[in-house]
Amino acid sequence: MDQELKLYNTLTRQIEKFEPIHAGRVGLYVCGPTVYSDVHLGNCRTFISFDLIYRYLLHLGYKVRYVRNITDAGHLEGDRDEGDDKFAKKAKLEQLEPMEIVQKYTLGFHDVMRAFNTLAPSIEPTATGHIGEQIEMIKIIISSGYAYEVNGTVYFDVEKYNKEYSYGQLTNRRLDDLLEGTRELSGQDEKHGRLDFALWIATKPETLMKWNSPWGWGFPGWHIECSAMSTKYLGETFDIHGGGMDLQATHHTNEIAQSQACNHKSPVNYWLHTNMLTVNNVRMSKSAGNGFLPGELFTGDHSLLEKGYSPTAVRFFMMQTHYRSTLDFSNEALQASEKGYARLMAAIKTLENLKPSATSTSDIKALEKNCYNAMNEDFNAPILVANLFEGSRIINSVNDGKEAITEDDLMLLKKTMNTFVFDVLGLMTENTPSNGKLDTTMQILLQLREEAKQRKDYETSDNIRKRLEASGFIIKDAKEGASWSSN
Repeated sequence: MDQELKLYNTLTRQIEKFEPIHAGRVGLYVCGPTVYSDVHLGNCRTFISFDLIYRYLLHLGYKVRYVRNITDAGHLEGDRDEGDDKFAKKAKLEQLEPMEIVQKYTLGFHDVMRAFNTLAPSIEPTATGHIGEQIEMIKIIISSGYAYEVNGTVYFDVEKYNKEYSYGQLTNRRLDDLLEGTRELSGQDEKHGRLDFALWIATKPETLMKWNSPWGWGFPGWHIECSAMSTKYLGETFDIHGGGMDLQATHHTNEIAQSQACNHKSPVNYWLHTNMLTVNNVRMSKSAGNGFLPGELFTGDHSLLEKGYSPTAVRFFMMQTHYRSTLDFSNEALQASEKGYARLMAAIKTLENLKPSATSTSDIKALEKNCYNAMNEDFNAPILVANLFEGSRIINSVNDGKEAITEDDLMLLKKTMNTFVFDVLGLMTENTPSNGKLDTTMQILLQLREEAKQRKDYETSDNIRKRLEASGFIIKDAKEGASWSSN
């Protein structure tokens, strides 16, 4: 079946036909997590959305190189060009090496992604593993005249870049408008212009994370990391770059500027951005007190949650809102999604036992076409889900003897439902584990956790609990000992 995939390009602010640079191949880059703390649901929404996109591109037959980085250095508090690196700050707080922080939260991130049944990317590069590439890129930008060094720190010259290119092209904003929203420079400020940002940041002798460079000891700016890694693995211009909309105005804008200044060409053909999360129509944030982690969502261990929700039910809930629309969490919406997911899975089970007839009264080819049309129109998962529920209605109607279906149509119905439910949406059937081997395994893990607590190794104890909860298991502590259950 010939498919014409269309997607919304943030750069042009319109729906466009997708035409890859190389026929049959797609280069996809998504900004990954900053691993100094537990991954939050806003990140999860982005990664699950791009997992859907990745899955569908694979289904269409593309050979996809999906690169999703790990930010393990260079991300400063408040995304400024001064202050403490988030990793170093957390390491000092917990009296650990920065790479212990990175390892701890990288493992936790992978656990959550597995719980949500996301496919692993083709390449998962780390910022610290590509310091050399970043230094080389900065050297080229300096030699091209778009950056300057002051006291060991290298800044990108935004106003000079804007004379040849458009700095605000991704957000459709003029430089004068952007300048109005920034503070005036003090006499001691090193920057030439108010919008200039750091490519390389000089460090003090006591700084924990630092590397040698032509400008002295320091560490890379957050933005240059993604430019260097995407260029290395996908080329100077590649097909799709994705991330949350909160990255659009600064991080992605700076990525474009750096890459153009270095390679003198537009780095990405299609920019895709996911929208924000709200809770009961209020933006999710720590300050609002309405932010909860994936583990808390799975267990229900949060004041705003009435119960825990399984990872697959949460994934299905996310699929019912388009990735470019605001996603609102509420107990009512999650519970309605849970019921809808159960109905869909029940229909899939019924489908396996349907008997064909001599004639068909249902148009299965139209159903299949509608499913493809939904995904081809900017990966419209909510419309796809609506069509899958229509497929469920047909299944139940045939099972009740109210409609008939031929053997060929039955095969097509099975193919359509299984392809889009499992391969594209990435849903899983959920059976409550009750076998003896699982219980024995869980008891061993709980015993290891208890032994860690007795040694006062609370980090290991907490890590075991968090990783089990991220995988959908509920751990309850009581006087008589810990117990477990699954969502």
